[in-house]
Amino acid sequence: MKRKEIEIRECKTPEDLSGCVRLQREVFNLPEIEISPVRHFIVTRHAGGFTLGAFFEGKLIGFVLSVLAYKGNDRMYYSHMTAVDKDFQNYGIGTKLKWTQREHALAKGVKFLKWTFQPVLARNAYFNLEKLGAIIKEYEPNFYGTDYAASGEKDKSGVASDRLFAEWELESEKVKRLAQKESFDESEDFVKSIRTINDWQGFLKSDRKKAISEQMRIREEFQEAFKDGLICRSFRRDALSPKFLLYRD
Repeated sequence: MKRKEIEIRECKTPEDLSGCVRLQREVFNLPEIEISPVRHFIVTRHAGGFTLGAFFEGKLIGFVLSVLAYKGNDRMYYSHMTAVDKDFQNYGIGTKLKWTQREHALAKGVKFLKWTFQPVLARNAYFNLEKLGAIIKEYEPNFYGTDYAASGEKDKSGVASDRLFAEWELESEKVKRLAQKESFDESEDFVKSIRTINDWQGFLKSDRKKAISEQMRIREEFQEAFKDGLICRSFRRDALSPKFLLYRD
């Protein structure tokens, strides 16, 4: 499969949006009560938001949902969900969806998006910070309430659904250069690093007590850093010790 074989377009019909419901079930492993229905997508569109879908041979294999919101008096989009079919991951489809999301937002006069992701997922951190150029200023403990699907299977005890907020300034110098597939290096040295986890699900299954202890450590370090006015702008991949890098504002 080649990227050019993937069609990105807005999902408007109930049939297209039913595919988004299907992907939620297949990708997120959520309880049925937490699945967003077709009506949610339809209402979001008519309230000013949009859903972009990635199609391969006519089948929906990925989507990103953008909900209209406000930052002060300015419009923004809250990127509520991004999902890619498990059989089509690692082909750059998520990246293509996000950059197309940026194009659609800018075409509508919107210059800011935000979304959440798990602090314990190194892969997502690298994608958001280094591939897209988002920054992080906020940590929210147990944002959604107890997460019963965090380990990749139904776990009756669950874990806290801690989240970081990725902020995407669509016309920042870093984002514009990354959009053009150019490199970008921070001009300042980082002042603090926070180690995270490469394989959260595996860690949770092999040593649940230690995994939760690490989750709490990450929470405490981020809360302390943000209290001190630091901003996370970079991420360093490493097979043993991947790290968030934080800077002075």
